[in-house]
Amino acid sequence: MARPLLLFLALLLAALPAAARTVTDSAGRRVEVPDTVTRVFAAGPPASVLVYVLKPDALLGWPRALRNEERPYVAEPYRDLPETGRLTGRGGDANLELVLRLKPDLIVDFGSVRDTYVSLADRVQEQTGIPYLLFDGRFENTAASLRAMGAALGVADRGETLARDVEATFVGLDRALAEVPEAQRPRVYLARGPDGLETGLKGSINTEIIERAGGRNVADPGDGRRGLVQASIEQVIVADPDTIVTWDRNFYRAVRRDPLWAGIAAVKRGRVYLSPTAPFGWIDRPPSLNRMMGLKWLAGLFYPDRFPADLRAETRDFYRLYYHVDLGGPELDRLIEWADGRAP
Repeated sequence: MARPLLLFLALLLAALPAAARTVTDSAGRRVEVPDTVTRVFAAGPPASVLVYVLKPDALLGWPRALRNEERPYVAEPYRDLPETGRLTGRGGDANLELVLRLKPDLIVDFGSVRDTYVSLADRVQEQTGIPYLLFDGRFENTAASLRAMGAALGVADRGETLARDVEATFVGLDRALAEVPEAQRPRVYLARGPDGLETGLKGSINTEIIERAGGRNVADPGDGRRGLVQASIEQVIVADPDTIVTWDRNFYRAVRRDPLWAGIAAVKRGRVYLSPTAPFGWIDRPPSLNRMMGLKWLAGLFYPDRFPADLRAETRDFYRLYYHVDLGGPELDRLIEWADGRAP
């Protein structure tokens, strides 16, 4: 009789819910999260970077599988994680059946905490029974999100280390830029897409990096609107930015030969810069922790006298700390050539 009794007790214990704790996310939602989190579904690209940076072993997959040119910049055990699609953002294509099959302990989103995303988190959590945390991805809340997410994943020390690095970067930027008048700051346009005409309005999560690095976003409607918009070439000509930043290689290669762009100050002065995108964009794509490297790069472009740091050393250190990878010579060379305008 002892063996059946023990089997019954084992089954009973297995049926009990795992020990849980309450986590409050950036939207103020109180979510019951398992004490031990080992399997995390990233709701979108920004969240996948956050989870990878904090606890790569927990990441179930990439919203989009890594491309060949991105793979060397991610630690080897995580290069072949499957493509899972995305629940949030443009072109959300992950279905809930797939999410359930992956059996995550937790779903995480990182970025905007507007009502739309809160509603999505609530709906998915209700439909799947899987806890869903939503963390604010804006620069000013990055350190707090790292600490909160690190604690939720059981890697509080790692979260604290990265949060302090973020805070130190911001302090250094603010100190160096404190004496630069607004009128003397570069007027910057972020050119997205092959024609360069998609951009983000001032204060948008996709372009806030411009202001944080000490620039002025020329896409400023002056009425507080934010988000991605489609501009016209006439609007760009009128704005006449003195600096253009893009992550699109096709636009970067074509803009200097395009007569429509030829009269814009940034093009005439040779101040069109191509952001590295391996494994994630330094400026955007996605707007996640990868932008911390972009901040260092942009600040150096905007103010070389105020930020004379060794870009090569900073890049190597960043990739080691955040991406768990020690870059070899060729991989590091490629990034620096890219950032210096000798794009691959």
